[in-house]
Amino acid sequence: MTDTVVHAADVIVTMGCGDECPYVPGKRFEDWEVADPDGASLETVRDIRDDIQARVAALLRDLDL
Repeated sequence: MTDTVVHAADVIVTMGCGDECPYVPGKRFEDWEVADPDGASLETVRDIRDDIQARVAALLRDLDL
């Protein structure tokens, strides 16, 4: 993420980086704990994909988008 992108964003979503992620005061941050698909079965990867899709849809509803 560049500083330009972070400053232009309404919400910054990270996936499991916790305190290692950059922080910009005044921005809404969400850190989603998402399973690592590396080495997972196709079924598990699809479950992870569906989880992320549901979270994105919920965030968009929350933002009235």
